[in-house]
Amino acid sequence: MARARTSDGIELYFEEFGSGEAIVFVHEFGGNYWSWEPQIGYFSRRYRCVTFAARGFAPSDIPENVSRYSQARAVDDIFDVMDAAKIEKAHLIGLSMGGFAVLHAALRSPDRVLSAVAAGTGYGAEKEWADYFRNVSEGVAEKFEKLGAKEFAPVYASGPSRVQFQNKDPRGWALFAQRLGLHSDHGAANTMRGVQMRRPSLYDLEGEFKKLDVPVLVMTGDEDDHCLQTGIFLKKAISRAGLAVFPKAGHTLNLEEPDLFNRIVSEYLAQVEAGKWERRDPRANGAQIMKTE
Repeated sequence: MARARTSDGIELYFEEFGSGEAIVFVHEFGGNYWSWEPQIGYFSRRYRCVTFAARGFAPSDIPENVSRYSQARAVDDIFDVMDAAKIEKAHLIGLSMGGFAVLHAALRSPDRVLSAVAAGTGYGAEKEWADYFRNVSEGVAEKFEKLGAKEFAPVYASGPSRVQFQNKDPRGWALFAQRLGLHSDHGAANTMRGVQMRRPSLYDLEGEFKKLDVPVLVMTGDEDDHCLQTGIFLKKAISRAGLAVFPKAGHTLNLEEPDLFNRIVSEYLAQVEAGKWERRDPRANGAQIMKTE
C-alpha cells in the first residue's frame, strides 16, 4: 500500500502484489483499484501486479477544479505510478476509461509499454453518437452532484451494458453497485466533465494507431454496443492488435466474465513474451476474399 506523487502535485493511492514482470491495471469510471480483484489474485502468482485509484477516486486525492482532470493527465498518472513503484516498463491493462488511458499511454511512450489491453473501450468515440455521449455524460455528472453517489449508483449500475453482469452474477453486481455508491460525488462529476466529455475520439487517432508497434489486445462484449464497433476499428487500425469478443457479455468484462478474461489475457501475455504477437501478415489483405492466381 503506497502513494505516488504526480508531476502536478496530486497523490495517488496504489497497491502491488506478487513479483516478476509488471502489470499495471487501470480502472473504469464505475470502478476503482478494487475492480481488479479477480485479476490480482490470478496474475500475482506470476507477475508483479499494480492497481491504483485514479485522481478523483478515494483514497487518491480529489482535486476541486475540473481543469486538473483530462485524458492527457490520466496518462501522466499511469507513468507517475510506475515511477513511484520504480517500474520502467509494464504490461498495461485497462477497462473502459482505463482502456482509453492505456491506448494513449502506448501512443505517447511505447518504450515504456510492454503490451496493452484495452477492454470495453469506445464510449464517445463513435462520431454519430458524440453529441449524445457528451450530453448524457453531463447528465451523469449532475446526478452525482445532486443525488450523490449512494443514491445514483444503482441507476448507473443498471445501464444497458451492465445488466448482463447483474443477470449472470447478482451478488457480484450488487457488490459492484455498493462500491460505486462510495464514489466521491465531486470526483465523479469532475471525472465525467474533465476526462470522459473532453477526450478525443479514437477515430481521430487512426493515423497514430497505424504507426503503433506495441502489442495490443482489444476486448469487448458483444452486447456492449458502443464499444463493439470501435473494437473492430481498433483491430483494423493497429497492425499488432488482436480482437476478443465475449459472447452474451456487456461492459464490465473483467468482473462479469473473470475466468474467460483471465484466460484470454494470460494466453495473450504468453504470446507477447514469446515474441509471437506480431504485426498482421500483409498477405492477410482485407481488400481480398480469395486468390485467383
